[in-house]
Amino acid sequence: MKAAKTVFVCQECGSQAPKWMGRCADCGAWNSFVEERVAEAAPATAGASRYTPGGLAATARLYEDVDVASATRLSTGIDEFDRVLGGGIVPGSLVLLGGEPGIGKSTLLLQAAARFAETCGAVLYSSGEESEHQVKLRGERLGVGRPRLYLLSETCLERILEEVARLRPALVIVDSVQTVFSLKLQSAPGSIGQVREAATQLLFAAKGQNVPVFLVGHVTKDGSIAGPKALEHVVDTVLYFEGEHHHAHRIVRAVKNRFGAVSELGVFEMTGSGLHPVPNPSALFLAERPAATPGSAVVCCMEGSRPILVEVQALVSTSAFGNARRTAIGIDVNRVSLLIAVLEKRAGLALVGEDVFVNVAGGITIDEPAADL
Repeated sequence: MKAAKTVFVCQECGSQAPKWMGRCADCGAWNSFVEERVAEAAPATAGASRYTPGGLAATARLYEDVDVASATRLSTGIDEFDRVLGGGIVPGSLVLLGGEPGIGKSTLLLQAAARFAETCGAVLYSSGEESEHQVKLRGERLGVGRPRLYLLSETCLERILEEVARLRPALVIVDSVQTVFSLKLQSAPGSIGQVREAATQLLFAAKGQNVPVFLVGHVTKDGSIAGPKALEHVVDTVLYFEGEHHHAHRIVRAVKNRFGAVSELGVFEMTGSGLHPVPNPSALFLAERPAATPGSAVVCCMEGSRPILVEVQALVSTSAFGNARRTAIGIDVNRVSLLIAVLEKRAGLALVGEDVFVNVAGGITIDEPAADL
């Protein structure tokens, strides 16, 4: 019997090696190689298209003959969420939502699924981390009524696709993609091969059946989505859920969007009854700003199509040690060092022996050039 061929795959970048290596030569990660079995490649034949319903062969169509009436955006019922998506959900799109554990990803998607099911059609919510009872307990806390919301506690990719084909839902949510595994591969769930296979098969299902699919992704220690970068290239939209646990507000930011602007962000407030959209983020960020206080300035930064007012706090104190510190939270520390050098050279301020602290109130991160003022 022929032995199965195995390779060692880096779980950070997807690089392959014939033997185990302590350090990846491509991304430099240590102890990231895991042994995986290589799937046998199918013979190359000109088969049916993976995107065409019914498995028919794809044929080229004239540009003016393509009907976009079926691609009308669908509203999630949450205005801030629709803003980040570019105006709503595009049918057949694949959206990846990443964030830290406990930030509110499942809560936001469950609220969006309940409202979407009331207006647009049935929704399939597949959870690989929670049972149906646990998901319903969260729904009861959020005040979810009786929408056409189907709950599925499953981690097998093939069974999830079978339920999608059977129910024909208007929206599919998979929470999370790191827990889904395919029977075609022998590697453990969450490995780079399983994540890539799950995302690819769900992409084929989304395009072939013209159903939008939302994927929940875990994040690593450095804040990036766990798994290969190829996962972000496969999906149509990548959203990041940001926010501090000791702050009540949460921010959903688009870092990739094939159907809208990538600079849009939505602001939510975490309450006991779930996430509530904040239509006026400026009032939230400036709510606790004292009037006429030195070291406090208001900056108007453009986030997508709307301006947002945020408070920038600065403090300069004499350093008790030899080396002065430069600390910046919410803004690039290199820009702060550049501004300090300009003030010393052009304005004549002696800041060499002073500690400088700059903070953006509210935990928001800004990259607006106007903040230099």
